[in-house]
Amino acid sequence: MKRKALRLTLLAGLLYIGLPYLLVQRLGLGLIREGTQRRRELALTFDDGPDPASTPAVLDALAELGARATFFVLLPKAQARPDLIARMLAEGHEVAPHAVKHSHAWLRTPWSAVLEPVRAARQLEALTDHPVRLYRPPHGAYTLATLLGMHRAGVVGAHWNVEGRDWHPASTPESTALRVMARVHPGAVVVLHDAGPGARNTVPALPALLGLLKDRGYGLVTLSELEGAMPLHWKGLPRRLAGLLDDLFDTVGKVRRVAGRRDTIFRAGQVRFPLPQQTLQGGVRLLHGAGAIEIHVNNPLMVDQGVRAALRQARLDLRLLAQDIRADPEWRHAEAVFCISALRPLLESLGFETLPVPPPAARRLSLWATVLRRAYGTPVKEKPQTVLSVLSMQRFLERYGAERSA
Repeated sequence: MKRKALRLTLLAGLLYIGLPYLLVQRLGLGLIREGTQRRRELALTFDDGPDPASTPAVLDALAELGARATFFVLLPKAQARPDLIARMLAEGHEVAPHAVKHSHAWLRTPWSAVLEPVRAARQLEALTDHPVRLYRPPHGAYTLATLLGMHRAGVVGAHWNVEGRDWHPASTPESTALRVMARVHPGAVVVLHDAGPGARNTVPALPALLGLLKDRGYGLVTLSELEGAMPLHWKGLPRRLAGLLDDLFDTVGKVRRVAGRRDTIFRAGQVRFPLPQQTLQGGVRLLHGAGAIEIHVNNPLMVDQGVRAALRQARLDLRLLAQDIRADPEWRHAEAVFCISALRPLLESLGFETLPVPPPAARRLSLWATVLRRAYGTPVKEKPQTVLSVLSMQRFLERYGAERSA
């Protein structure tokens, strides 16, 4: 009987917490967590306010640059300061419920977890006289009861894919800004805090952070305005899984984002040259196994922006890669930069020469390219031809503005 009770308890825990954690909180099914990467815009979101000691400074910084954001508010605080809620709405920001009581969903009773989104949505609607569409539970945590309550309230979960970690004891205003700038990309949803422990870093960091985002060309919109910010359903799951596979590949293969940023068109890592000995343009001889830098495409950015826009960005990003190579003692001794892909026309226009890939490898890589195209929703009109595009390191650095160090 004890074993049976234990199995039933474990099964209940899996259904109540485990599946919502894996499918919703981690994979993002049914949640809004990003927009399309077609436009260079993102959504800043702020949790845990309003606080009269910190929220006005956040609003001032946003107003200075004409930026709009989404505020997920705690209802007791919102009801205590309706003037701040009114200012948010008057200045074009979006206001959505965070919670009535800020407690983790796993620590609530099921009935309390069901009622929380309903109460939060209804109380905010009464305060603002605006319909409520979005809801972000405390800590971004879900249980089966939370999901039932959200369905009853008629709201959609709003998660994020860039976290500033402004709340962490080791964080500083500088580290918060650097962390956000390293992770932002078109369509990103960024979570920061305008109240609570995170405000001590976000408030002083925000003016400089907004300036950096503007300098990089980002428009700042509300979550509801972010293009393509729709709940993730099963049809979009292959793209989400492909992105997770890219991240896993980068971790295992020690592949880095160019310039340490997620909004560049390329990633890169140091490898050995895979083809037999080759003689490149200019008479450069490249041996099998020679040290080389292999570049990989940022697939979601390439798919959403299209080849023409990607070409414009690729020229800039290869200059950033040249800076990375010059700054890295190991990378700058590599003998070539190459990419194995189906992007021959793009890379030829960037100065790369094309070499054939052995048939077994070409078939395997073409199949993988087809899988990625289907995952990211790109029509497969014909079987992609996989080639190796390469530049000697000397020619690469000459073309993209860096001098090779001895």
